[in-house]
Amino acid sequence: MIDLYLKNGISVEDQSPLEVAILGSKIIAVGHHLEGIEAKKSVDLQGKYLSAGWIDDHVHCYQNLTLYYDDPDEDGYKTGVTTVIDAGSTGADNIGAFYDITRNKITNVLAMINIGRTGILAQNELGDLSTVERKPLMKAIENYSSFIVGIKVRESQSVVIDNDIEPLKKAKQYQKELGGNFPLMVHVGANPPALRDVLALMDDNDILTHGYNGKPNGILDKAGNIQQFVIEAYRRGVVFDVGHGTDSFNFHTFEIANQAGLIPFSISTDIYNKNRLNGPVYNMATTLEKFLTFGYSLKDVVEKVTIAPAANFNLVNKGQIRPGYDADLTVFELVHHEDVMLTDSNKHHKVGKQKICPKMVVVMGKEYEIGE
Repeated sequence: MIDLYLKNGISVEDQSPLEVAILGSKIIAVGHHLEGIEAKKSVDLQGKYLSAGWIDDHVHCYQNLTLYYDDPDEDGYKTGVTTVIDAGSTGADNIGAFYDITRNKITNVLAMINIGRTGILAQNELGDLSTVERKPLMKAIENYSSFIVGIKVRESQSVVIDNDIEPLKKAKQYQKELGGNFPLMVHVGANPPALRDVLALMDDNDILTHGYNGKPNGILDKAGNIQQFVIEAYRRGVVFDVGHGTDSFNFHTFEIANQAGLIPFSISTDIYNKNRLNGPVYNMATTLEKFLTFGYSLKDVVEKVTIAPAANFNLVNKGQIRPGYDADLTVFELVHHEDVMLTDSNKHHKVGKQKICPKMVVVMGKEYEIGE
């Protein structure tokens, strides 16, 4: 007797029938039509899409902050996202308190630890290098090894003030001590530091977030072409993550990058209370709809919020619908509309024709309906 049987779903990958059997918090069987299933509860998906649970690998959801904050469940399961990864809201001083809060959430919550021990108590958390300390950071990673999945460094002028790339140099040093393959995400924005200098320090599998922003310190030169050092970083394996956010995704920049082959490996929202309620982010589904307007298929965008972020952060039991994996699943519809108005971070608009509508999630084996 299994606990949950999802039947009559449709695979995003090839539009084929898809059914899943769940026992406890794990997927135990997957097929087009599962035979002989005895379940405590069966849910007929009636031809809706069934994908691995969406993972948003750049959010800000520590509720006790005053700058960038939110409730993980508002960013998570209520919007079709089964796992959120907080991107450095907390550092060694407060990540324990964040961990404690997340234990009572439905959404799976993981975190990158801020290289600065205070986290984002203020915009300029890396303006004082004395907050970048090895011992507290390493101790926190040891104490919360199941929660902390990476390191976050925010490398923009308002954050580092006069410290340029020094915080990133420290982060790379600590990353090496942790084995070299410990995930590192780097936020970029206004300069200094120069994007060229930031990328020069980044290795393959390091994650660049906000890369498609429309700022002067971005990936385009003054003539509107992709800068050569950006292409070189992409080719050597620096991972490009969207990190949409309030100020960090520009349709024009993305169109040029996309045409040049600098496609994002993963799509994330950089969501927090303000840009969830007031836009331009709103939720993951809206973010994915923007990429559909650039010709990405549904399969493409779903992979960028399942398989890709799981790979970014070594989440070996998430991101795929396979026996033995965590029972995290997202059920949604793709609805064709006359006009879906979509807005980037600089108030430019695109009109889409498809709307992604999450209807249900399964988080660690438990199902939750999503309200309209």
